[in-house]
This record gives sequence, structure tokens and C-alpha cells, in this order.
Amino acid sequence: MMDENRRKRNELLAATVIKGLESRNMQGYYASTKEEALQKALELIPAGSSVSWGGSASIQEIGLKQAILQGDYQVYNREAACTPEEKRRVELAAYDADFFLTSSNAVTQDGILVNIDGNSNRVSAIAYGPKHVLMIIGMNKVCGDVDAAVSRARNEAATCNTQRFPIHTPCKATGACADCKSPDTICCQFLTTRFSRHAGRILVILVGEDLGF
Repeated sequence: MMDENRRKRNELLAATVIKGLESRNMQGYYASTKEEALQKALELIPAGSSVSWGGSASIQEIGLKQAILQGDYQVYNREAACTPEEKRRVELAAYDADFFLTSSNAVTQDGILVNIDGNSNRVSAIAYGPKHVLMIIGMNKVCGDVDAAVSRARNEAATCNTQRFPIHTPCKATGACADCKSPDTICCQFLTTRFSRHAGRILVILVGEDLGF
């Protein structure tokens, strides 16, 4: 059970982040638990919507991916592709989806999103394409400013993510970022989202629990 002091702090800090998001043409919500976050996400995605996602532990951890696969949605699921060609077709179709589901490697207290990607399908979809981007972000990813957010994305999120893949990078071997140019690097593209041109396109559910990396 979460400490009451941390619970209260998360609620107050989330309100600050949501205010920052709204000042940047993005919509923010707060859910105190994974269960509440799942309920809010499903409320935001109308039945029949086309849905896809990028690599995200957070959407898995709240049960959103499973709920979408079992629900009344048109799903573009690259993980079900049998060939590289089919996977590419699914990834390209995702750019025209009604909803793209993901998380963020970090978010600042004033609502700036920071993400790093390897194949870059995730950051490119955040920047442009899908009609809506729905992010599930644990409060463990809130940072004081952009410098801290970039540091978190490089030194925590990326170094943890490499452990999931059959790749060879310095950070997978040491747990520390080496600012490498390894052929296997997953730090190919850095995206800082400071404003959304289209109001309400980016929807963020902040969750009062630790999620993802």
C-alpha cells in the first residue's frame, strides 16, 4: 500500500504537470492506481476506434494492451506480424490510427515530454500521424526540467530498455550510458514535445504508481 504522504504528493504534483500540459495544448488526467488508469483510458477510446501502440511497458502494466486486443477495436498489432514486410505494413498503418498508445520516457513538471527511440516508429507517431496519442505515464517519470528529463531518458529508461532486447551495447553490459554509436544503439532519435499544434491530440494519463522504465 502506498504511503499516504507519497500519495498526497503525487496528487499535488500531478495537478502541476496537468496544468503544464494544458498550457501546451495537451490534455492531462490523473489516476491514483493502475486500475483507475485503465478505466480512464478505455473511457477515452470509443468502441470501434482503430488502435496501435509503440513499445511500452506502461500500457502493458495497466492492462491496456490486453483490453484493446479483447475489445471492440480495429487493432494494428505489429507484434502479430509474421514477416518483416508485414511488420512494416502494420507500423505504417498505425500512422493513420485513431489512437496510438505509448508512454513517455520522461515528463517535466511544466508539461514537456521527452522521448528517445531506436527504430523511431514511436517518436515519429508521437510527433505526427495518428489522430490521437494516448500516453500512460507513471509519476516516477516526472522530472524537474528538460535537462533532468533527458538525463532520465538516457541513463535510466534507455539503459533498462536495452536489457529487453538481444542487442550488444555498452549500456547493456554496464548499466550506464556511454553515449555510444554502436550499431545496436536504441538512442537514435530524441524527441522533445513542448507544444501540440492540434489541441487535445496528445492525451496524458498520469498514474500515481511507478510504471515502466
